[in-house]
Amino acid sequence: MRYLTVLSCVGLAALLPAPAARAMDPVHLEVKDHHFTPDHITVPAGQRFLIVLDNHDDTTDEFESYDLKFEKIVVSGGTITVHAGPLHPGTYKFFDDYHPDQATGTVIVTQEP
Repeated sequence: MRYLTVLSCVGLAALLPAPAARAMDPVHLEVKDHHFTPDHITVPAGQRFLIVLDNHDDTTDEFESYDLKFEKIVVSGGTITVHAGPLHPGTYKFFDDYHPDQATGTVIVTQEP
């Protein structure tokens, strides 16, 4: 009887969904003197990811991307988090809408082998 119980539990466990894959670590950016550091990041295709942005400027900035479809205000000394993806391989632009000629950057999405 105990043998059948063990087999039943093993059979039921096979029907459970596999645990979710570990999410990518957040990507950290900072904006200082109206420039992003780093000004380009690389992420894998097909995965959601987080961008954490620290504002070291003396002014409020607006972290924005038409390509990635986000727009978020970050006050001086503040930190924001933006959710993005999953994305197809390619290059996606982001910028500070208040200083678009100075603060620009790219997300490069690569297909993993």
